[in-house]
Amino acid sequence: MTSAGNPPSEYARRGLDDLQLGHLRHFDNLSLRLDNDWSLMQGKGFGQDDFGGYRFQLAYMTYALALTHQHRLPNAPGVFRPMLERIMQKMLLPEVWSYWHDVSRGGSVYNAHLGPLSEKWDPVAQDNIMYSAYVQSMALLHHYLFRDDRYAQSEALSMEHWSFFWGGESRRFDYDENSLNEHIYWQMVSNGYIGVACEPNCVFQICNQPAILGFRLHDVVNGGSRAQEVVREYENAWASLGRLGENGHYNTLVATDSRKVFENALIMPWVDAWNGTLMNMWNRDFVHEHYPSQIRDILVPGEHGALSIRPTPPRQLMGQTLKYDWGDFGWTAAWASEMGDADTLAGLLTHADRYMHPLWADGGLHYPRNDTSVDAAGNLTLMDPITGNVLLAYARLNVPDGLHRLYAEPWDDAHFREPMVTEVRGEVIVRVAYFDAGTKTLHVEATTAKDRHGSQFQVSNLGETAVLAADGGEASLSDATALADLGARVVDGDLIVDVRSGGWHSYAVRLQTG
Repeated sequence: MTSAGNPPSEYARRGLDDLQLGHLRHFDNLSLRLDNDWSLMQGKGFGQDDFGGYRFQLAYMTYALALTHQHRLPNAPGVFRPMLERIMQKMLLPEVWSYWHDVSRGGSVYNAHLGPLSEKWDPVAQDNIMYSAYVQSMALLHHYLFRDDRYAQSEALSMEHWSFFWGGESRRFDYDENSLNEHIYWQMVSNGYIGVACEPNCVFQICNQPAILGFRLHDVVNGGSRAQEVVREYENAWASLGRLGENGHYNTLVATDSRKVFENALIMPWVDAWNGTLMNMWNRDFVHEHYPSQIRDILVPGEHGALSIRPTPPRQLMGQTLKYDWGDFGWTAAWASEMGDADTLAGLLTHADRYMHPLWADGGLHYPRNDTSVDAAGNLTLMDPITGNVLLAYARLNVPDGLHRLYAEPWDDAHFREPMVTEVRGEVIVRVAYFDAGTKTLHVEATTAKDRHGSQFQVSNLGETAVLAADGGEASLSDATALADLGARVVDGDLIVDVRSGGWHSYAVRLQTG
C-alpha cells in the first residue's frame, strides 16, 4: 500500500503540462458527446470487431485517467470522477457490445472447424473477455479510486438493447462489479487458468491482463487474495505453452481445444507492446528483461530524434483483406512509457508531432484519423482513432511503471482522509493537486477559461482550523470575512474556492489540527 506519510512524488509535485491537459480535455470532450455520437472515434473496421473498437478506446481512456489521478493529480478526484462515470455509461451502450451476437457465431480461421455456433447476445456470459474484463476492471477502478460502490449495487452494470423491428421484450443482461468479477473468475478456473477466450476457442494473452487487474482491485477494495491465486495458476498454465515464441516475441494466443499456440511470427508491434504494457503490472521483471530485444525489432530511426515503427503489414485472411485498426504506433508509445524508456517515448512523440498532424479542438488535443500509410517522403503517417484519441495520450500521461505501481502500491486508508478537490465546477482546469503530509498542506494550481460565477473547486476532508493561502493572502477557514476576500467560503464543512481567470493561481490549504 502507498502510505499517506510518504512525500508526494515528483510527478505529483510537477503536475500536468499543457499537452497533458489537452489530452484530458479531449477525453472530457468525447465523454460529453450525446449517446451514440461516436464522432472522431470511428475507425476503418466495421462492426466493432477490431482493435480500434469503441470498447478499447473507452477502456484505455479510463486506464489513462486512473494512472493520471494516481500518479499526477492524486488529490483531485473531482477532476476524474465525472469523466469515468460518463465513459462507463458509454461502455454499456449496445453499439459497444452488440458485435458479440455476430462474433459468437464463430466461423473465423480460429474456430470455423467447430461448425456453426449459436449466436449469443449476453456479452459477458461466455467468452468475450475482450469486453467483459474491461467492464469489470473499469467498474473496480472507479470503486478503488473514489471509494464509491455504485457499480457494486444490484444491476448497476446492465446492458440492454431493444429494437422495434424485433418487438417483444428487450435483451437485458444485469450484472454488478461483484457478480461480474465472480463470473469471470470461474470462467478462468474452468479453463484451467489459461485464460478466458476473446472469441470462441481463442485465448489471447493480452485480453486476460485486464481481468487480472480487476481481480487485484477487487481484492484491494474487498479484501482477499484472488489476484495472487490467479496469477500463480495462470503462470503455471502458461509455463507449458510458452509465454514467448522462438523469435523472442510474445505469443499471440492459444486455441482452447487443441492447445495450439499462435506465435507472433510477423513481429506485429501491437502484440508485444500491448502485452508488455499490461503484463508489467504483475510480471515486471519478466517484461523488463525482454523489452530491449523486442522493441529493437520494432523501431525505425528517423531524423533529428524522431522514432517510428514497422507497422503490421496488410493482412489477408480467408481470401479477404482485413480493414483493421491495430494501434501499433500508439501501443508502442504506451509500452515505452510503462517501461520508463524516456528516449524511445520522446522519439515516438517527436515523430507523431512532426508527421501525424496533432490538432487542438475545443481545448482538447488529439491526432486525427489518417488512413494514408506514409507521406511522399516515406514517413509513417497512418493514424487510427485508438492511437490518436487515446494511446498517445496514455503514453504522455503515464509514468514509468505506472500500471505496475497502481497494481502493487495502491493507496491506503490514510490517503482517502487527506484534503481532496472533490468537485470541479464550470470551466476550471486543475494542473496540480497533491497533499504534503510533512507540512499538512494541500497544494492546488488552477485556472479558468472564463471568469464567471460558478467556476470553482471544492475541497473536502478539512478541519475547522485550516488556513487557505491564495493570491498573496491568507485566511483561516473560521474567518468568513477574510475568506470572502480570497473568493472562498465554507459550506457544510467543505471549502468552496472561486477561481479567477488570468493565468494560473496557486492555493495552499494548510491543516492546523494534529
